[in-house]
Amino acid sequence: MTAKHTALVFILCSVVSPRHVAWGAEAGGALVFRDARVFDGVQVLPRATVLVRNGRIAAVAPQVQAPDGARVIDARGKTLLPGLIDSHTHVFGPEVLRAALVFGVTTELDMFMTVGVLTSIREDLALAETLDIADLRSAGTLVTAPGGHGTEYGVSIPTLSSPEQAQTFVDARIAEGSDYIKIVYDNGKALGLNFPTLSQATLKAVIAAAHARKKLAVVHIGSLQDAREAVEAGADGLEHLFIDRPPEADFGRFVASHHAFVVPTLAVLESVSGRGGGAALAGDAVIAPYLTPSGQAELNRAFPMLPGAATNYAAAEEAVRQLRVAHVPLLAGTDAPNPGTTHGASLHRELELLVKAGLTPAEALAAATSVPAKQFGLEDRGTIAPGKRADLLLVDGDPTADIKATLKIAGVWKLGVAVDRDAYRAEQEKQRAEANRPASVPPGAKLGLVSDFEDGKASARFGAGWQVSTDSLRGGKSKASIKVVENGAQKSKGALQIEGEVDAGLPYAWAGAIFFPGEVPMAPADLSSKKQVSFWAKADGRTYSVMLFAPSKFFAPIIQTFVPTAEWKQFNFKLAQFDGYDAHDLAGLFIGAGLPAGKFALQIDDVSFQ
Repeated sequence: MTAKHTALVFILCSVVSPRHVAWGAEAGGALVFRDARVFDGVQVLPRATVLVRNGRIAAVAPQVQAPDGARVIDARGKTLLPGLIDSHTHVFGPEVLRAALVFGVTTELDMFMTVGVLTSIREDLALAETLDIADLRSAGTLVTAPGGHGTEYGVSIPTLSSPEQAQTFVDARIAEGSDYIKIVYDNGKALGLNFPTLSQATLKAVIAAAHARKKLAVVHIGSLQDAREAVEAGADGLEHLFIDRPPEADFGRFVASHHAFVVPTLAVLESVSGRGGGAALAGDAVIAPYLTPSGQAELNRAFPMLPGAATNYAAAEEAVRQLRVAHVPLLAGTDAPNPGTTHGASLHRELELLVKAGLTPAEALAAATSVPAKQFGLEDRGTIAPGKRADLLLVDGDPTADIKATLKIAGVWKLGVAVDRDAYRAEQEKQRAEANRPASVPPGAKLGLVSDFEDGKASARFGAGWQVSTDSLRGGKSKASIKVVENGAQKSKGALQIEGEVDAGLPYAWAGAIFFPGEVPMAPADLSSKKQVSFWAKADGRTYSVMLFAPSKFFAPIIQTFVPTAEWKQFNFKLAQFDGYDAHDLAGLFIGAGLPAGKFALQIDDVSFQ
């Protein structure tokens, strides 16, 4: 599942969440964890010492001689775990992999991302400097029907119509870099939606095509019926459980007999069913200091409850209990960053929910370490054993007795190099301080007029003025330009022309103009005395966006859309329409185009706050 607006949260990530962190050790040096309780991915070693050399586990034994010059960590009273693996996420940029790593998630298994972003991150991961982000495997572009789930986000993706196209389609995904094949088999009804999905024949053909190339075929499902049909079709794994109705008594045995694994994604299912969970996570004193502004926003966001949507979360818990008894491999995954979930922190919530659903703490930990490593063929990780990657998580206490101890993080290492969590926390504290800084009313703002363009310039009556804004901030290729042209609205002298082209290379592409009401770009301004934003516009009949940005909204865009035609028309938006926002700390007003891709030409005039 992916939420319709999720990708847009990352529009300003490069502004509010710098990527790089400092590191507490040089790569390649020897590291010793002395007298730790070790959960090696399968079993608990009550007391052991672990030696790391050159980014790999060199020895695990009750007593290990520390090499000269090694850094020795006294791990008494602590538990050393393999780095956690989140088996269901959606990655829109490297910054979310950095957030994941800070919470001990050293590998993410992405289940749908654009090919351009995947290629870029893989290039980053090849560089030594990007030890600061979690490792990544990805399905790349998912397999879905025309108009099916995955096509609703404005990103142009290939779709599959018939069984005969399956092998060619799968081969194209592999050529693009897909590590495994993710298939959508879900008509949306469980969420109160309705969209096309693959036929059973096409589903079987895609799974067979993946297996012909020795790739795993995992299937997104939305209902109990979907789950059974996907397993019968030969799926290697189910991505999600279901909340439409309880499983039959034989469901666990049925899945086991077909040798499939399951990624329950309970964290997102509790959000879909209206049970919350994310907000409590965001308010946890242990977690909150390390959350990015976008992470805070994601956890506090809720799924819209549509008529007819299923809410039987207990059905998913019962399915987990049956699957455990039947010895079906269970993998921990979050579906971050859907509403109520975020990268990194939500995997700890997933572990807690798995335990509440019947797993022992050790079984839940295995679901986030050795089990996904085995099922996805990640032979170099998931356990603490000689030769494995030194992707490690050290926590205070014993998570094999109390699963919540995974949040008491004492340290995280990727390839034996320590993450500077203190520096990361300081970054987030700085951002929160900026967000909470009181805004002032800009000089000239009381009258509310921003721009009428009568002077022939792209100027503003207050604030830092207008600038071009495109997805080039995030490596996109969309383009825009602004200039004042003659013949504005209501027979005025001038208007601002915004034109360009939106490129489909990113899942959150945009191009247009942004007005900054503060003294400098993205500085907050107090416009709380105003109740609406108004402007005149004319264009080509496509859908355009108005987006507001504010520190108190974690700089995530709050959006309204409008459709201007060839004749000038006035558009008025109550500020309350923007998620109840009151403009007390407005940092930016964007007007322009988003996906679908293509050229655009828009004129605006008489922009004001009233």
